[in-house]
Amino acid sequence: MGLVTKTKKTKFSMPDSYVILFMLLMIATLLTYILPAGSFERDSSTKVPTVIPDSYAVVESNPVGFLDFFTSIQSGMVQAADIIMLVLIIGGSFAIIDSSGAVYAGIMKLINKTRNKRTLLVISVASVFSIAGFLGVLHTAVIAFIPVGVIIARALKLYAIVGVAIIYLGAYSGYTIGGLDPVTTGFAQEISGLPIFSGLSFRFFLYLVILVSTILYILLYIKKIKKDPSKSIMGTKKFEGNISSRMDENMAFTRRHKMVLLYFVAALAVYTIGVFKSGWGLSEMSAIFMIIGIGTAIIERVKPNEFVKLFVEGAKKMMYAALIVGLARSIVVVLEHGMVLDTVVHFFAKMLEPLPAIAGALGMYFFNLLFNLIVTSGSGQAAVVMPIMAPLADLLGFSRQIAVVAYNMGDGFTNTIAPTSGILMASIAVAGVSWTKWLKFMLPLLIIWIGIGVIAIFVAFAIDLGPF
Repeated sequence: MGLVTKTKKTKFSMPDSYVILFMLLMIATLLTYILPAGSFERDSSTKVPTVIPDSYAVVESNPVGFLDFFTSIQSGMVQAADIIMLVLIIGGSFAIIDSSGAVYAGIMKLINKTRNKRTLLVISVASVFSIAGFLGVLHTAVIAFIPVGVIIARALKLYAIVGVAIIYLGAYSGYTIGGLDPVTTGFAQEISGLPIFSGLSFRFFLYLVILVSTILYILLYIKKIKKDPSKSIMGTKKFEGNISSRMDENMAFTRRHKMVLLYFVAALAVYTIGVFKSGWGLSEMSAIFMIIGIGTAIIERVKPNEFVKLFVEGAKKMMYAALIVGLARSIVVVLEHGMVLDTVVHFFAKMLEPLPAIAGALGMYFFNLLFNLIVTSGSGQAAVVMPIMAPLADLLGFSRQIAVVAYNMGDGFTNTIAPTSGILMASIAVAGVSWTKWLKFMLPLLIIWIGIGVIAIFVAFAIDLGPF
């Protein structure tokens, strides 16, 4: 009698975001052995040092060694410490706010008032966040509002990924154009010798097109999964449980709830004013959220020991999201250590020089889309590419304003999928959405955005988009 052997079929599972980032880190390390090392000279008189055109020089190769590979992870954590601490503090503070039930009660009140008007709610929330993105006040700050998006998704009986999309994509549909963002558009135009925030009417029209396409995409996805839940990218599991919530649909919206929310909004209003008036950043945002957490505890009469317990539990739930930011940053650390980033920019410029004007502008656009997967910092990317792209635009025979628009869209669009972006990785991790699932959700919309960008370049040429 023969032996019957049963072989178990192992079901393929997508790698965790940490695994994906670790593999990218290994690829980045390998590139330091393959690509020639080189460097531009930089002008340090500006707030962010900018490269000096035609100053590129080959330097001695500096490949990343075995020990350097692992120390880069620690260096990434240190360099991203401000975002890591912000994520942990947001987690702790939202745990205090969540314990009050104020956010959920307020959202349920809004939903009950707009009953059978889910579409209106999605449009309203996404539009408000897009305006903040357009003004440049909600780039890194978007992480803080992801829990609110998840609570909205819970209340609408949807999935966590929809909550992320409403908030994150709402904000980034405005940020991608950077209409009044001093860190991206303002800095890029300053480098290019253009009037600050010039070409605003063109950017505003482009922003509206991107916002409408984004909202329609989210609404169509909601309609699809409502009709057939099996088509949800999240599968059967709607939420990972990173953000707890009271699910009582009849929860009363009390006076104390109103006080908590008013205090929350007032604190964020102070931060927004600080951004415009005093150039506040991540450190000040962390401080504001500490103030929010403590103030909420006082309003809710939470005892000190209970406050500590809630805060630590909330921060603990954000640990996955916080550490992934540092791992993403370590990829850039490796490429900077190997001195290959400037080499990439130099070769790109040489490739574009002989092209016709429109092809050169499209080349700038697509290069920025790809380069942004490595350097996701808007000001960092502007400092590296704009001193090269501005005079290159003159050489190719088109307006520097078009070069800035190409940079804007290139910098903004792929921020929504770049695994090297600490903001993205933290935002989706806060909601318990894996990067692979987010990528599957985002790719069709990204293709739409890129197509809009191509059309925008052609329109800019047709109207001869100039400084004003």
